Amino acid sequence: MPTAALTDTLERALDLILARVFISAPAPGTRIALAYSGGLDSSVLLDLLAPSARRRNLTLLAFHVHHGLSADANAWLNHCERECALRQVEFDCRRIRLDGKGEGIEQAARKGRYAALGEMCRQHDVPLLLTAHHLDDQAETVLLQLFRGTGIAGLAGMEDCNTAPSLLGTPSPHVGRPLLAVTRAELESHAAARQLRHVDDASNRDTRFARNALRGTIMPALGQAFPGFQQRVARAALHAASAQRLLQELGAQDLAACGDKLSLDLEKVRRLSQDRIDNVFRHWFAVAGLRMPSSAWLKEMQLQLFEADVDAQLRVTHPDAEVHRYRGKVYLAPRCASGGQVREVRFQWDGGGVLVFPDYGGTLHFLEGEQGIDRNWLLENALVLRPRGPGDKLKPASNRPTRSLKLHYQALGIPPWQREHLPVAATPAGKLVFAAGVGCDSRHAPPGKVVLRWHSEIFPS
Repeated sequence: MPTAALTDTLERALDLILARVFISAPAPGTRIALAYSGGLDSSVLLDLLAPSARRRNLTLLAFHVHHGLSADANAWLNHCERECALRQVEFDCRRIRLDGKGEGIEQAARKGRYAALGEMCRQHDVPLLLTAHHLDDQAETVLLQLFRGTGIAGLAGMEDCNTAPSLLGTPSPHVGRPLLAVTRAELESHAAARQLRHVDDASNRDTRFARNALRGTIMPALGQAFPGFQQRVARAALHAASAQRLLQELGAQDLAACGDKLSLDLEKVRRLSQDRIDNVFRHWFAVAGLRMPSSAWLKEMQLQLFEADVDAQLRVTHPDAEVHRYRGKVYLAPRCASGGQVREVRFQWDGGGVLVFPDYGGTLHFLEGEQGIDRNWLLENALVLRPRGPGDKLKPASNRPTRSLKLHYQALGIPPWQREHLPVAATPAGKLVFAAGVGCDSRHAPPGKVVLRWHSEIFPS
């Protein structure tokens, strides 16, 4: 692809990306950023973007991440800073430390790099981060996922523009890839024609890393046997992306029919076909922002949910959450330590609307209502917030019986795993005044119109 044609390709792709990110044309001076490693790919993108941003009256920044993994890292940083200064592009850098424990240095470097880029986007108020991913990168990504036995979502490859909150650590910046239709060979041709200086990272040739092995050995062989295979792989990725969108639509419909983001009705789920059961559970996890479980884990979870005894206190542990079953429903709950011995907290109401109790993972709200506690009594008397005890009983109204908190929880349908995180408020003498999830006690404080409500940050309703 001649340089002029590559410029046209970049401009058309950038038009589409900007239209996705901004409702109308970006305001003059709007900041966009480039993830700039100094390698060939990002050097070509910098060369193309610098004049394009000026023509569009946009402010271009270049963000560099110093991993410290190579003895040449300082030289690469200096090179990137010089190249940006020559083009009058604002430059910023972050240094990160990696240990790779538990996930490998390659994955740790990727996570660290994107987290640092997200931090710079926030600091500089950048709504769009551009990367130099190209057609060969797209083919590599799809093939790697295929070799790993991934599902249809993994085969969809990279989008030309999307958000990546889990990588960047922030939901606001979009990630744009304006070179996805361009091959690596075309970028090399542009760099040679423009005599661009760029760094060469020798670690990219280390075939111990899966992507490098694919890039250096398998893809050249595929190129000889199937010339232009990158475009066909990218086309297959588009088909996979379309199929994934259909699965997401079906998952959303089944989720709405069977429950919500917090719970699913197991009997309704059971009526679906097996493929739709798998899909609605995956969609449920995705909506909750959890890592996608493996097929084997998903099968084992369903076996326990559908086959365990009705009275069994079922809990299936996911890396990010817990799956519980209660009264014919399956719940997603955060992974958290058991209630244990949390220290009592002495407090006195100051007349405000909310008191925060971090150790208990929630807030106590004071609201106007019909059946509550006398305002002056609350202002004058100290209370103690503590975990519930085995002998705690509550009488919600003068015409209602006094019952244990366990019976109240059962009557209200509060699941067992939530109960140990629900505190009570009592007088220093031990008389119960309020139980989270149940309400105020009518026996030990003068009646009035101040109603107490507990809002849990651990188990939001």
